[in-house]
Amino acid sequence: MLNIDRRILAHFDFVTVVLLIPIIFLSGWLINEIHPMLGQKHLTYVAVGIGVFVTLFLLPVRRLFWLIPIFYWVSILLLVAVEFVGHTRLGAQRWIEIPFVHFTLQPSELIKPAFVLMLAYLISRNPPEREGYRFKAFMKLSFFILLPFILIAKEPDLGTATVLALLGFGILFLVGVYWKIWVGLAAVFLISLPLIYTQLHDYQKQRLADFVSEKPSYHVEQSIIAIGSGGFMGKDKEDATQTQMKFLPIASSDFIFAYVVERFGFFGGLFLITLYAALIIHLLMLSNWASDYYTKVVSGGLSLLIFIYMSINIAMTMGLFPVVGVPLPMFSYGGSSFVNFMVLFAVMENLIAYKFRYLYDNVGKKSFV
Repeated sequence: MLNIDRRILAHFDFVTVVLLIPIIFLSGWLINEIHPMLGQKHLTYVAVGIGVFVTLFLLPVRRLFWLIPIFYWVSILLLVAVEFVGHTRLGAQRWIEIPFVHFTLQPSELIKPAFVLMLAYLISRNPPEREGYRFKAFMKLSFFILLPFILIAKEPDLGTATVLALLGFGILFLVGVYWKIWVGLAAVFLISLPLIYTQLHDYQKQRLADFVSEKPSYHVEQSIIAIGSGGFMGKDKEDATQTQMKFLPIASSDFIFAYVVERFGFFGGLFLITLYAALIIHLLMLSNWASDYYTKVVSGGLSLLIFIYMSINIAMTMGLFPVVGVPLPMFSYGGSSFVNFMVLFAVMENLIAYKFRYLYDNVGKKSFV
């Protein structure tokens, strides 16, 4: 029988788990309603994610920090490999096919936990000054942010690349950067917008054109109809015709929030957003209270990642943001995204619960600072 020091459970953050359970449960329920076969697969992904969570939580994470750079650079090499041996789907070269097993790997998904952990590793070894990072230190950290951004944007996968950039610079904002650097960065970005636009692919320009046009694209139009038809209280499964009659495209993944509102109405959508908001705020509080930069960056990075994904996805379904392939976090159908979040949650819970190094051995000899 597994023997766990009671002090580990005393430090464990149960609030995060309590907030995650209804999100995961509601997701599985709705995906099963949309497509029972996908619902069964999603249940398998959830089981795998929970298994990954338990396994990582029980590992001595603080003693394995030396593996983080290896994890990051292997992920970078896989992104580089996509350029040469990548498998193309729907005009995008984003996958690597594993020989003999007919399994495909998407390195742009694998990089996400490696990305957050690498920033935690670098920041913990070179903490910011009192007024925040100065230009030289900021540029060093920016290199590790922009490298995967460039490789992923080249696939092309501008949505994932932009999420990583927002996440990386958001983490730097949380830990502290001298304010003049942000002003200069904003000025450079605004000046570069025309040049950035010229580098976009035709389908990306078309998405922007659809976003600013008077009439939304077919996907967004059907999503807005589904949201509007839900009213305040929603509909029974059989009456949710936008989804059940297949008018709403990609209902189980990118546009699942539209089905949430069609099924449970305005109050159902508000309930889900409230759950996400409570989780984001709680993670930010954990980041603020953390005494070490690993916990601060991982919990803060998780809160930012959930906020970015949720905001973009929900705004996209309502026509308030261009259509990009950004899922609703831990809610949309898909295994890689869910498992990635479980990896980060497991690492965060481990850092919090095993606050002291001696708890890994269950012997109180030496504390970790």
